[in-house]
Amino acid sequence: MDAVRRPPLPADPAAALPRLRQAARDFEAQAFGQLLQPLFTAADPSRSPFGGGMAEAQWRPMLVEAVARQAVQAGHGLGIADAVLRELMLRQAATEETRS
Repeated sequence: MDAVRRPPLPADPAAALPRLRQAARDFEAQAFGQLLQPLFTAADPSRSPFGGGMAEAQWRPMLVEAVARQAVQAGHGLGIADAVLRELMLRQAATEETRS
């Protein structure tokens, strides 16, 4: 979600796998959060125990992000992290081939 500068991936694909897996999960959480955003926007916060208001509206994007991340971590996301991981691995392999 935040643009984080990360060091380049190691040349060994197995060493890069944990970072690629995390990147795939981060992507899935971001996509899931975008889909959840309208749901949270449509909810009537005045009926909640906290009453909504300006503060609730300011914190809503962080709440949506947290819900999406937790859902993906628990395995209840969109189910696209594995496909994204496969694509990242293919692209890394192609990059390694061009470097050789």
